[in-house]
Amino acid sequence: MLNPRRLVLKLLLAADRGVLSTREAVAAGQLMGFTENSVRVALARLSSQHLIEAFGRGAYHLGPAGQSLAADVKRWRSGEARVVPWSGHWVAVHTAALSRSDRSVLRQRERAFGLLGLRELQPGLHVRPDNLRGGVAAVRSRLHALGMPAEALVFGMHELDDGLRQRAQSLWDGAACSAHYRQQRAQLEQWMAHAATLAPDVAAREAFVIGDAAIRTLVFDPLLPEPLVDVAARAAFTDAVLQYDRLGHACWQHLLGSQTAASSGRRSSRTRPVFAAESLRSAP
Repeated sequence: MLNPRRLVLKLLLAADRGVLSTREAVAAGQLMGFTENSVRVALARLSSQHLIEAFGRGAYHLGPAGQSLAADVKRWRSGEARVVPWSGHWVAVHTAALSRSDRSVLRQRERAFGLLGLRELQPGLHVRPDNLRGGVAAVRSRLHALGMPAEALVFGMHELDDGLRQRAQSLWDGAACSAHYRQQRAQLEQWMAHAATLAPDVAAREAFVIGDAAIRTLVFDPLLPEPLVDVAARAAFTDAVLQYDRLGHACWQHLLGSQTAASSGRRSSRTRPVFAAESLRSAP
């Protein structure tokens, strides 16, 4: 669910030069239905957690913790470049020896599994197809970077019997996943086709909501191989999200720039649709 904290972080991830002013954060928050006070509270809390830091007067950029988060989130852009043909082998992670009493540690572990597309085959044994570039070593390194204890065993697994192999492959609903790629791609393309007719505030709000859902799909996409999913459908969806992200970014930059100009006494164009189709198609 969207809240002021998530909104601020997402705006910073997309901000030019990685800097977001308090004025821009408040304006964006109000557009999404949040009060000025709630946005300022979110800024203060994010700062105390070192996710953001003050940058000059009245502005913020990502702090150390936020930069780590940004690196994880931005990986969605290179998803198709991070996969290799699948040999039928698996990456396995054995965690039965790890403590399960600390809930925050468990949440961190589950988040790591989610980001790497690992599913539980048996209690304490998570697996995924070994189709990520770098193989087992790369998965192990990424898990450790995401906070997985060194005591967790990360290893390759192959020559499964037919029953276990079928159970492993059934951990993902590949047909539903492929259908979701097609459905979200169609939604993105439909929005882009009529975006030029929208008022700037409407375009920015819709771009954020629809784009947020699409990017989240890719951030947590397990990057499964054929024949578990339709890889071509995923690649086409990713291309659509990249195009949509560029257009959504242009919408927000224009809107926030207009609101900043208006608050400074200059003329604002917020109330009229200014996104010509040509400018949307060529947005950086």
